[in-house]
Amino acid sequence: MVPSGKIPRVVIAATGSGVGKTTATVALMGAMRARGLKVAAFKCGPDYLDPTYHERAAGVRSHNLDGWMMGRDAVVATFARASAGADTAVIEGMMGLFDSATPTGDDGSTAQIAKWLDAPVILVTDASGVARTIAAVAAGFARFDPAVRVAAMICNRVGGRGHLDLLRAVRPEVPIVGGFPASADLAFPERHLGLLVADESNVPQRLIDGWSQLATEWLDLDAIIEIARSAPDLEVGNASGSYRIDSSARSRCRIGIAYDAAFHFYYEDNLNRLRALGAELINFSPIHDRELPEVDGLYLGGGYPEAFARELSSNGAMLSVIRSFAGRQGVIYAECGGLMYLTAAIRTLDGVQWPMAAIISGVAAMSNRLQAIGYVEVETRADSILGPAHTRFRGHQFRHSTLEAADGGDRIDTIYNVAPRWGGAPFAEGYRVGNVLASYVHAHWASNPAVAEALVGACVRSRVARQPAA
Repeated sequence: MVPSGKIPRVVIAATGSGVGKTTATVALMGAMRARGLKVAAFKCGPDYLDPTYHERAAGVRSHNLDGWMMGRDAVVATFARASAGADTAVIEGMMGLFDSATPTGDDGSTAQIAKWLDAPVILVTDASGVARTIAAVAAGFARFDPAVRVAAMICNRVGGRGHLDLLRAVRPEVPIVGGFPASADLAFPERHLGLLVADESNVPQRLIDGWSQLATEWLDLDAIIEIARSAPDLEVGNASGSYRIDSSARSRCRIGIAYDAAFHFYYEDNLNRLRALGAELINFSPIHDRELPEVDGLYLGGGYPEAFARELSSNGAMLSVIRSFAGRQGVIYAECGGLMYLTAAIRTLDGVQWPMAAIISGVAAMSNRLQAIGYVEVETRADSILGPAHTRFRGHQFRHSTLEAADGGDRIDTIYNVAPRWGGAPFAEGYRVGNVLASYVHAHWASNPAVAEALVGACVRSRVARQPAA
């Protein structure tokens, strides 16, 4: 049973990408936290990076809510579970409010999440160079879909207090609850996948604190909190895909999670599903550690292995123990950056080839151009650590590398049929070697909870198989 009832909540949406939605969300979360409020943080869509900013601002892990990958029941259940005990929930949207997986519907959009959660929306818009036109923007978004309640607007990149006063004097259909001046000195750093992950080395605390202070000065926080509190009771009930984490339960297995500057792309919901199934999760660093913790399986998520190729390649001790672990039939599940780490080498943009674990043959070659983006649906063609043949689940790809076949090397078994969501020919993927399964697909297990169950089961069996005979 997932908690339900009165959960103050608000969706921070946008007129389009690049208007400052993430900045406004981080600023609002930080300002609410500074007021002493406990904030639950969420991100619409498959993005891994924005949640790291939420965590810095709100002080809690942020959860993804993706309509297409998760489905309604899992979205609502995840939201209710992660909001339990919070004073308010702030949900950052993706792209524009009504942008979706189709040109004619709201499947996978921020608007869909707002409907499912019955949450009021605050719309962020770039108001630079805008005056009376703000009324047209407000009217269009307020009336486009009556099922979405656009309750207020935040005007970003205003020219100053006078400009913000002018926009309010227009009396738009949607009230303006504040704005932000352009602040180049507080801009968040970026790299080829978008924003850098928000750790202290990339994003100094002064940036988080600076935006929180601006929100305190420039936003009507009282009005925003009242909007969040105006959300009606949320009925959850026994939503399918619900789970409960019992911290007192005995561990069934131990799974090592690669977590450092090179690997940190994980859906919190995926990790929680493993915990709920009795897996003890233990972080380790492929960059810094020379030995694996005592584990039954490994989960190598995505990240930036190409940016740390020298360091990863130089840690020969870790590469060796992972090869040995795989050779002893230890379970290894890898996604995107994790796949790259398991290949023979990563070739960076300067042409240098950095040796890696060499469990998957071939070279992960980086490109300046995006090589794949978008949602996919996977169906397995054979039994694997993720379940029996014909197991289906959903995920997405976003990558700048491709796997080049090794010259004269053995052909690696592929067991995925991958169907792109937005058309295009299905293709074979999912590289399998023994109990190792690696892919460019970032999977979300809410699309099929049996996948997480199968992975935990495989780790349990692997531990038993590798124990010495009595």
